[in-house]
Amino acid sequence: MRITITSIFVEDQDKALEFYTKTLGFLKKHDEPAGEFRWITLVSPDDKNGTELLLEPNNNPAAKEYQEKLFIQGIPATMFEVADINEEYNRLLKHGVKFTTEPTEMGEVTLAVFNDTSGNLIQIVQNK
Repeated sequence: MRITITSIFVEDQDKALEFYTKTLGFLKKHDEPAGEFRWITLVSPDDKNGTELLLEPNNNPAAKEYQEKLFIQGIPATMFEVADINEEYNRLLKHGVKFTTEPTEMGEVTLAVFNDTSGNLIQIVQNK
């Protein structure tokens, strides 16, 4: 058994798709109609057959409340690993990304947290 798809709730699928592809650098794998929304998944350019990230609409009241409460409490919705956190931090700052936590050493990892502009906080980490 392995994880094939994980999802993140987003307020606007088009806005999220643009941010996650153009700013973060993920690749669009699927973009299919799914009722009033779309089935949009992304993959890492380094692992095109790896785990997919689904940009899930937060139109369900429970999903919206969950997303909002995580954000208010400062809890990241998910975590992405990066090779060099300082390089990635500086690259994202140049793209106008707003960080709530600058690169910070925490035991065996260095982490930073940013706002994905779609209602989520995202944590990036570099393992030592």
